[in-house]
Amino acid sequence: MNYTINACRLAGKVKAIPSKSHLHRQLIAAALYGTDTEIRAGAAASEDITATENCLTALGAQILRSEADRIHVKAIRERRREESVRRLFCKESGSTLRFLLPVACALGLPAEFYPEGRLPDRPLSPLREELIRHGCRISEPGSVPLCVEGTLSGGVFEIAGGVSSQYISGILLALPLLEAESTLRITGTLESRPYVEMTLEVLARFGISFTENSGFSVFIKPRGLHRAQTAQCLQTEGDWSNAAFWLTAGAIGTKEVCVSGLSLTSKQGDKAILQLLEQFGASIKKAEAEDGLSDITVSPSPLKGIEINAADIPDLVPILSLAAAVAEGTTIIRGAGRLRLKESDRLQTVTDLLGTLGADIRQTDDGLIINGKPSLQGGMVSSCRDHRIAMTAAIAAAVSDGPVTILGAEAVNKSYPTFWQDFEKLNGK
Repeated sequence: MNYTINACRLAGKVKAIPSKSHLHRQLIAAALYGTDTEIRAGAAASEDITATENCLTALGAQILRSEADRIHVKAIRERRREESVRRLFCKESGSTLRFLLPVACALGLPAEFYPEGRLPDRPLSPLREELIRHGCRISEPGSVPLCVEGTLSGGVFEIAGGVSSQYISGILLALPLLEAESTLRITGTLESRPYVEMTLEVLARFGISFTENSGFSVFIKPRGLHRAQTAQCLQTEGDWSNAAFWLTAGAIGTKEVCVSGLSLTSKQGDKAILQLLEQFGASIKKAEAEDGLSDITVSPSPLKGIEINAADIPDLVPILSLAAAVAEGTTIIRGAGRLRLKESDRLQTVTDLLGTLGADIRQTDDGLIINGKPSLQGGMVSSCRDHRIAMTAAIAAAVSDGPVTILGAEAVNKSYPTFWQDFEKLNGK
Protein backbone atom coordinates (compact mmCIF):
# COMPACT_ATOMS: atom_id res chain seq x y z
CA MET A 1 0.00 0.00 0.00
CA ASN A 2 1.45 3.33 -1.09
CA TYR A 3 0.24 6.69 0.26
CA THR A 4 0.88 10.15 -1.12
CA ILE A 5 0.54 12.88 1.49
CA ASN A 6 -0.13 16.36 0.16
CA ALA A 7 0.95 19.48 1.97
CA CYS A 8 -0.80 19.54 5.36
CA ARG A 9 -0.33 21.05 8.77
CA LEU A 10 -1.23 18.67 11.57
CA ALA A 11 -3.34 20.07 14.41
CA GLY A 12 -5.83 18.87 17.01
CA LYS A 13 -6.08 16.12 19.61
CA VAL A 14 -5.75 12.33 19.60
CA LYS A 15 -5.75 9.71 22.31
CA ALA A 16 -2.59 7.69 22.92
CA ILE A 17 -2.88 4.05 21.90
CA PRO A 18 -1.99 1.34 24.46
CA SER A 19 1.70 0.82 25.14
CA LYS A 20 2.95 -2.19 23.22
CA SER A 21 5.84 -2.58 25.67
CA HIS A 22 3.52 -2.59 28.69
CA LEU A 23 0.92 -4.90 27.11
CA HIS A 24 3.48 -7.55 26.05
CA ARG A 25 4.55 -7.83 29.69
CA GLN A 26 1.02 -7.80 31.08
CA LEU A 27 -0.10 -10.57 28.75
CA ILE A 28 2.86 -12.83 29.55
CA ALA A 29 2.69 -12.29 33.31
CA ALA A 30 -1.09 -12.90 33.30
CA ALA A 31 -0.67 -16.11 31.31
CA LEU A 32 2.00 -17.43 33.69
CA TYR A 33 1.20 -16.04 37.13
CA GLY A 34 -2.41 -14.87 37.12
CA THR A 35 -5.73 -16.66 37.30
CA ASP A 36 -8.46 -14.87 35.34
CA THR A 37 -7.10 -11.47 34.30
CA GLU A 38 -8.86 -8.67 32.46
CA ILE A 39 -6.61 -6.20 30.67
CA ARG A 40 -8.14 -2.92 29.57
CA ALA A 41 -6.12 -2.32 26.44
CA GLY A 42 -8.44 0.19 24.79
CA ALA A 43 -7.57 -0.29 21.11
CA ALA A 44 -7.25 -2.79 18.29
CA ALA A 45 -4.31 -5.16 18.53
CA SER A 46 -1.13 -4.44 16.62
CA GLU A 47 0.62 -7.21 14.70
CA ASP A 48 3.24 -7.58 17.45
CA ILE A 49 0.64 -7.94 20.21
CA THR A 50 -1.36 -10.43 18.15
CA ALA A 51 1.83 -12.48 17.76
CA THR A 52 2.34 -12.60 21.55
CA GLU A 53 -1.31 -13.52 22.13
CA ASN A 54 -1.12 -16.36 19.59
CA CYS A 55 2.12 -17.70 21.04
CA LEU A 56 0.76 -17.68 24.60
CA THR A 57 -2.31 -19.55 23.34
CA ALA A 58 -0.01 -22.17 21.80
CA LEU A 59 1.67 -22.55 25.20
CA GLY A 60 -1.68 -23.25 26.87
CA ALA A 61 -3.19 -19.92 27.88
CA GLN A 62 -6.66 -18.82 26.84
CA ILE A 63 -6.92 -15.29 25.50
CA LEU A 64 -10.16 -13.64 24.37
CA ARG A 65 -10.80 -10.09 23.18
CA SER A 66 -14.17 -8.47 23.88
CA GLU A 67 -15.93 -5.85 21.78
CA ALA A 68 -15.02 -3.27 24.41
CA ASP A 69 -11.31 -3.79 23.55
CA ARG A 70 -10.70 -5.68 26.75
CA ILE A 71 -8.52 -8.77 26.85
CA HIS A 72 -9.43 -11.72 29.08
CA VAL A 73 -6.52 -14.02 29.96
CA LYS A 74 -6.90 -17.43 31.59
CA ALA A 75 -3.51 -18.64 32.75
CA ILE A 76 -1.66 -21.76 31.64
CA ARG A 77 -2.99 -24.51 33.90
CA GLU A 78 -0.14 -26.98 33.88
CA ARG A 79 2.98 -28.06 32.04
CA ARG A 80 2.19 -30.92 29.68
CA ARG A 81 5.58 -32.01 28.48
CA GLU A 82 4.24 -35.17 26.88
CA GLU A 83 2.34 -33.19 24.27
CA SER A 84 3.62 -32.46 20.77
CA VAL A 85 5.95 -29.61 19.88
CA ARG A 86 4.40 -26.16 20.30
CA ARG A 87 4.58 -23.97 17.19
CA LEU A 88 5.02 -20.31 18.05
CA PHE A 89 4.51 -17.87 15.17
CA CYS A 90 6.11 -14.64 16.37
CA LYS A 91 6.01 -12.90 12.96
CA GLU A 92 8.42 -9.91 13.06
CA SER A 93 8.03 -9.19 16.79
CA GLY A 94 11.40 -9.14 18.51
CA SER A 95 9.71 -8.73 21.90
CA THR A 96 7.62 -11.86 21.36
CA LEU A 97 10.63 -14.00 20.49
CA ARG A 98 13.01 -12.63 23.12
CA PHE A 99 10.44 -12.72 25.94
CA LEU A 100 8.96 -16.13 25.18
CA LEU A 101 12.14 -18.03 24.33
CA PRO A 102 13.21 -18.11 28.03
CA VAL A 103 9.59 -18.77 29.06
CA ALA A 104 9.32 -21.85 26.81
CA CYS A 105 12.63 -23.09 28.22
CA ALA A 106 11.43 -22.54 31.80
CA LEU A 107 8.18 -24.39 31.12
CA GLY A 108 10.18 -27.29 29.69
CA LEU A 109 7.99 -27.42 26.59
CA PRO A 110 9.51 -28.43 23.25
CA ALA A 111 8.81 -25.53 20.91
CA GLU A 112 9.44 -24.23 17.43
CA PHE A 113 9.62 -20.46 16.94
CA TYR A 114 8.78 -19.12 13.49
CA PRO A 115 10.20 -15.59 13.05
CA GLU A 116 9.57 -13.59 9.87
CA GLY A 117 11.10 -10.66 7.98
CA ARG A 118 14.47 -9.56 9.36
CA LEU A 119 13.84 -11.20 12.72
CA PRO A 120 15.66 -14.50 11.94
CA ASP A 121 18.79 -12.47 11.20
CA ARG A 122 18.61 -10.29 14.30
CA PRO A 123 20.93 -11.48 17.08
CA LEU A 124 19.94 -13.74 19.99
CA SER A 125 23.36 -13.74 21.64
CA PRO A 126 24.14 -13.81 24.51
CA LEU A 127 20.59 -14.86 25.48
CA ARG A 128 20.76 -18.11 23.52
CA GLU A 129 24.10 -19.11 25.04
CA GLU A 130 22.90 -18.35 28.57
CA LEU A 131 19.82 -20.53 28.12
CA ILE A 132 21.99 -23.35 26.75
CA ARG A 133 24.34 -22.99 29.72
CA HIS A 134 21.35 -23.65 31.98
CA GLY A 135 20.33 -26.90 30.34
CA CYS A 136 18.39 -26.14 27.16
CA ARG A 137 19.04 -27.09 23.55
CA ILE A 138 18.44 -24.37 20.96
CA SER A 139 19.08 -24.62 17.24
CA GLU A 140 21.63 -22.44 15.47
CA PRO A 141 21.00 -18.70 15.10
CA GLY A 142 19.05 -17.87 11.96
CA SER A 143 17.25 -21.22 11.93
CA VAL A 144 13.59 -21.20 10.88
CA PRO A 145 12.06 -22.70 12.83
CA LEU A 146 14.20 -22.02 15.88
CA CYS A 147 13.87 -25.26 17.85
CA VAL A 148 13.95 -25.41 21.65
CA GLU A 149 14.16 -28.48 23.91
CA GLY A 150 14.99 -29.19 27.55
CA THR A 151 14.12 -27.52 30.83
CA LEU A 152 15.84 -24.45 32.18
CA SER A 153 17.65 -24.94 35.48
CA GLY A 154 17.99 -22.28 38.16
CA GLY A 155 21.12 -20.64 39.45
CA VAL A 156 23.06 -17.56 38.44
CA PHE A 157 22.37 -15.98 35.04
CA GLU A 158 24.55 -13.26 33.54
CA ILE A 159 23.67 -10.94 30.68
CA ALA A 160 25.54 -7.91 29.36
CA GLY A 161 23.51 -4.78 29.96
CA GLY A 162 24.47 -3.08 26.72
CA VAL A 163 23.08 -5.58 24.21
CA SER A 164 19.28 -5.68 24.59
CA SER A 165 17.07 -5.06 27.60
CA GLN A 166 14.60 -7.50 26.02
CA TYR A 167 16.97 -10.37 26.89
CA ILE A 168 16.95 -9.25 30.51
CA SER A 169 13.18 -8.89 30.62
CA GLY A 170 12.71 -12.30 29.01
CA ILE A 171 14.81 -13.99 31.69
CA LEU A 172 13.06 -12.06 34.47
CA LEU A 173 9.66 -13.17 33.17
CA ALA A 174 10.82 -16.81 33.18
CA LEU A 175 12.79 -17.09 36.45
CA PRO A 176 9.81 -17.47 38.84
CA LEU A 177 8.87 -20.68 36.96
CA LEU A 178 12.11 -22.42 37.92
CA GLU A 179 12.41 -24.91 40.77
CA ALA A 180 15.53 -23.31 42.25
CA GLU A 181 16.25 -19.81 43.49
CA SER A 182 17.90 -17.73 40.79
CA THR A 183 19.87 -14.53 40.39
CA LEU A 184 20.19 -12.44 37.25
CA ARG A 185 23.39 -10.37 37.16
CA ILE A 186 23.79 -7.56 34.68
CA THR A 187 27.36 -6.92 33.57
CA GLY A 188 28.50 -3.56 32.25
CA THR A 189 26.15 -0.62 31.82
CA LEU A 190 22.43 -1.40 31.74
CA GLU A 191 20.88 0.38 28.76
CA SER A 192 17.11 0.92 28.44
CA ARG A 193 16.85 0.42 32.20
CA PRO A 194 13.30 1.88 32.37
CA TYR A 195 11.99 -1.10 30.39
CA VAL A 196 13.60 -3.57 32.80
CA GLU A 197 12.00 -1.69 35.67
CA MET A 198 8.66 -1.93 33.87
CA THR A 199 9.06 -5.74 33.73
CA LEU A 200 9.73 -5.90 37.47
CA GLU A 201 6.75 -3.63 38.14
CA VAL A 202 4.41 -5.92 36.17
CA LEU A 203 5.76 -9.03 37.91
CA ALA A 204 5.21 -7.39 41.29
CA ARG A 205 1.57 -6.86 40.35
CA PHE A 206 1.24 -10.65 40.21
CA GLY A 207 2.91 -11.18 43.57
CA ILE A 208 6.37 -12.09 42.30
CA SER A 209 8.88 -11.16 44.99
CA PHE A 210 12.41 -10.13 44.09
CA THR A 211 15.38 -8.44 45.67
CA GLU A 212 17.43 -5.93 43.71
CA ASN A 213 21.07 -5.60 44.75
CA SER A 214 23.76 -3.08 43.91
CA GLY A 215 25.11 -3.05 40.37
CA PHE A 216 21.71 -4.32 39.21
CA SER A 217 21.51 -7.94 40.30
CA VAL A 218 18.01 -9.38 40.79
CA PHE A 219 17.27 -12.35 43.07
CA ILE A 220 13.96 -14.19 42.47
CA LYS A 221 12.43 -17.02 44.49
CA PRO A 222 10.74 -19.90 42.65
CA ARG A 223 6.99 -19.80 42.32
CA GLY A 224 5.97 -22.01 39.41
CA LEU A 225 2.57 -21.75 37.75
CA HIS A 226 1.02 -20.56 40.99
CA ARG A 227 -1.94 -18.30 40.36
CA ALA A 228 -3.33 -15.44 42.36
CA GLN A 229 -6.39 -16.26 44.45
CA THR A 230 -8.56 -13.57 42.88
CA ALA A 231 -9.03 -12.20 39.41
CA GLN A 232 -7.23 -9.01 38.45
CA CYS A 233 -8.12 -6.07 36.26
CA LEU A 234 -5.18 -4.24 34.68
CA GLN A 235 -5.01 -1.00 32.72
CA THR A 236 -2.48 -0.73 29.91
CA GLU A 237 -0.64 2.58 29.82
CA GLY A 238 -0.75 4.94 26.87
CA ASP A 239 2.16 4.48 24.50
CA TRP A 240 4.84 7.17 24.73
CA SER A 241 6.82 5.67 21.82
CA ASN A 242 4.02 6.23 19.33
CA ALA A 243 2.74 9.43 20.97
CA ALA A 244 6.19 10.86 20.22
CA PHE A 245 5.28 11.15 16.53
CA TRP A 246 2.28 13.41 17.22
CA LEU A 247 4.08 15.40 19.90
CA THR A 248 6.96 16.08 17.51
CA ALA A 249 4.44 17.08 14.82
CA GLY A 250 3.30 19.83 17.19
CA ALA A 251 6.88 20.98 17.72
CA ILE A 252 7.85 21.21 14.04
CA GLY A 253 4.53 22.25 12.48
CA THR A 254 2.52 25.46 12.58
CA LYS A 255 -0.24 24.51 15.04
CA GLU A 256 -0.41 22.76 18.40
CA VAL A 257 -1.03 19.02 18.76
CA CYS A 258 -2.40 17.37 21.91
CA VAL A 259 -2.11 13.72 22.94
CA SER A 260 -4.33 12.49 25.79
CA GLY A 261 -4.13 9.39 27.98
CA LEU A 262 -0.43 9.53 28.89
CA SER A 263 1.05 8.79 32.31
CA LEU A 264 3.72 11.16 33.56
CA THR A 265 4.83 8.52 36.09
CA SER A 266 5.25 5.77 33.49
CA LYS A 267 8.35 3.56 33.45
CA GLN A 268 8.46 3.80 29.64
CA GLY A 269 11.82 5.14 28.60
CA ASP A 270 10.36 7.00 25.64
CA LYS A 271 8.60 9.38 28.02
CA ALA A 272 11.92 11.22 27.54
CA ILE A 273 10.43 12.71 24.36
CA LEU A 274 9.06 15.54 26.51
CA GLN A 275 12.43 16.49 27.95
CA LEU A 276 14.10 16.25 24.55
CA LEU A 277 11.50 18.37 22.75
CA GLU A 278 11.88 20.97 25.49
CA GLN A 279 15.65 20.92 24.94
CA PHE A 280 15.03 21.52 21.22
CA GLY A 281 12.95 24.55 22.27
CA ALA A 282 9.37 23.32 21.87
CA SER A 283 6.58 24.72 24.04
CA ILE A 284 4.89 21.99 26.14
CA LYS A 285 1.81 22.12 28.36
CA LYS A 286 0.74 19.31 30.72
CA ALA A 287 -2.82 19.05 32.04
CA GLU A 288 -4.11 16.29 34.32
CA ALA A 289 -7.38 14.74 33.15
CA GLU A 290 -10.20 13.23 35.24
CA ASP A 291 -8.82 9.71 34.85
CA GLY A 292 -5.52 10.68 36.49
CA LEU A 293 -3.69 10.61 33.16
CA SER A 294 -2.43 13.68 31.35
CA ASP A 295 -3.09 15.64 28.20
CA ILE A 296 0.18 16.76 26.65
CA THR A 297 0.06 19.69 24.23
CA VAL A 298 3.06 20.71 22.12
CA SER A 299 3.12 24.01 20.30
CA PRO A 300 5.55 25.07 17.59
CA SER A 301 8.52 27.19 18.59
CA PRO A 302 11.89 27.94 16.99
CA LEU A 303 14.01 24.80 17.49
CA LYS A 304 17.76 24.58 17.93
CA GLY A 305 20.02 21.57 17.56
CA ILE A 306 21.03 19.55 20.63
CA GLU A 307 23.14 16.54 21.58
CA ILE A 308 21.28 13.28 22.33
CA ASN A 309 22.45 10.09 24.01
CA ALA A 310 20.04 7.49 22.60
CA ALA A 311 21.27 4.49 24.62
CA ASP A 312 18.02 4.31 26.64
CA ILE A 313 15.69 5.58 23.90
CA PRO A 314 16.68 4.01 20.56
CA ASP A 315 13.09 3.91 19.26
CA LEU A 316 12.86 7.71 19.43
CA VAL A 317 15.78 8.25 17.06
CA PRO A 318 13.77 8.32 13.78
CA ILE A 319 11.33 11.02 14.90
CA LEU A 320 13.99 12.97 16.82
CA SER A 321 16.06 12.97 13.64
CA LEU A 322 13.16 14.63 11.85
CA ALA A 323 12.97 17.33 14.52
CA ALA A 324 16.72 17.84 14.14
CA ALA A 325 16.39 18.12 10.35
CA VAL A 326 14.30 21.31 10.72
CA ALA A 327 16.01 22.74 13.82
CA GLU A 328 18.55 25.55 13.53
CA GLY A 329 22.12 24.33 13.97
CA THR A 330 23.56 20.87 14.40
CA THR A 331 22.15 17.89 16.28
CA ILE A 332 24.41 14.98 17.24
CA ILE A 333 22.85 11.62 18.17
CA ARG A 334 25.09 9.07 19.91
CA GLY A 335 24.64 5.64 21.48
CA ALA A 336 22.29 4.38 18.77
CA GLY A 337 24.33 1.51 17.33
CA ARG A 338 21.62 -1.04 18.21
CA LEU A 339 19.37 0.59 15.61
CA ARG A 340 21.23 -1.29 12.90
CA LEU A 341 19.58 -4.48 14.20
CA LYS A 342 15.94 -3.35 14.23
CA GLU A 343 13.23 -4.03 11.63
CA SER A 344 15.56 -2.17 9.31
CA ASP A 345 19.03 -0.73 9.77
CA ARG A 346 17.46 2.42 11.15
CA LEU A 347 20.60 4.53 11.00
CA GLN A 348 20.69 3.80 7.28
CA THR A 349 16.95 4.03 6.61
CA VAL A 350 16.57 7.28 8.58
CA THR A 351 19.48 8.70 6.58
CA ASP A 352 17.91 7.57 3.30
CA LEU A 353 14.46 8.86 4.24
CA LEU A 354 15.49 12.32 5.39
CA GLY A 355 18.22 12.62 2.76
CA THR A 356 15.68 11.99 0.02
CA LEU A 357 13.51 14.76 1.46
CA GLY A 358 16.42 17.20 1.39
CA ALA A 359 17.86 16.97 4.91
CA ASP A 360 21.58 17.40 5.61
CA ILE A 361 22.25 14.15 7.48
CA ARG A 362 25.11 11.68 7.77
CA GLN A 363 25.86 8.56 9.78
CA THR A 364 28.53 7.81 12.33
CA ASP A 365 29.38 4.41 13.76
CA ASP A 366 26.73 4.69 16.47
CA GLY A 367 24.59 7.64 15.52
CA LEU A 368 23.77 10.57 13.26
CA ILE A 369 24.89 14.14 12.64
CA ILE A 370 22.15 16.41 11.30
CA ASN A 371 22.46 20.02 10.18
CA GLY A 372 19.03 21.61 10.30
CA LYS A 373 17.21 23.45 7.50
CA PRO A 374 14.04 25.58 7.55
CA SER A 375 12.00 22.94 5.68
CA LEU A 376 12.16 19.77 3.64
CA GLN A 377 11.18 19.02 0.07
CA GLY A 378 8.76 16.37 -1.14
CA GLY A 379 9.71 13.06 -2.67
CA MET A 380 9.17 9.33 -2.83
CA VAL A 381 10.45 7.27 0.10
CA SER A 382 10.24 3.66 1.23
CA SER A 383 9.14 2.44 4.66
CA CYS A 384 11.58 -0.47 4.26
CA ARG A 385 8.84 -2.48 6.03
CA ASP A 386 9.69 -0.59 9.22
CA HIS A 387 6.78 0.93 11.16
CA ARG A 388 8.81 3.75 12.69
CA ILE A 389 10.24 4.76 9.31
CA ALA A 390 6.72 4.88 7.80
CA MET A 391 5.41 7.04 10.66
CA THR A 392 8.41 9.37 10.51
CA ALA A 393 7.80 9.84 6.79
CA ALA A 394 4.17 10.77 7.46
CA ILE A 395 5.14 13.44 9.99
CA ALA A 396 7.86 14.70 7.64
CA ALA A 397 5.16 15.51 5.10
CA ALA A 398 3.88 18.16 7.53
CA VAL A 399 7.07 20.20 7.04
CA SER A 400 7.74 19.39 3.41
CA ASP A 401 7.18 21.83 0.57
CA GLY A 402 5.81 19.16 -1.76
CA PRO A 403 3.93 15.84 -1.63
CA VAL A 404 5.57 12.87 0.08
CA THR A 405 4.84 9.38 -1.28
CA ILE A 406 5.42 6.51 1.14
CA LEU A 407 5.95 3.06 -0.36
CA GLY A 408 4.79 0.30 1.99
CA ALA A 409 2.70 2.55 4.23
CA GLU A 410 1.00 -0.49 5.79
CA ALA A 411 4.16 -1.07 7.85
CA VAL A 412 2.52 0.98 10.61
CA ASN A 413 0.31 -2.04 11.44
CA LYS A 414 3.20 -3.64 13.32
CA SER A 415 2.70 -1.31 16.27
CA TYR A 416 -0.03 1.21 15.40
CA PRO A 417 -2.84 -0.19 13.20
CA THR A 418 -4.96 2.97 13.57
CA PHE A 419 -2.14 5.37 12.71
CA TRP A 420 -3.63 6.57 9.45
CA GLN A 421 -7.05 7.16 11.02
CA ASP A 422 -5.43 9.29 13.72
CA PHE A 423 -3.37 11.07 11.05
CA GLU A 424 -6.62 12.11 9.35
CA LYS A 425 -8.09 13.24 12.70
CA LEU A 426 -5.19 15.68 12.92
CA ASN A 427 -5.92 17.13 9.45
CA GLY A 428 -3.57 14.80 7.59
CA LYS A 429 -4.49 14.25 3.96
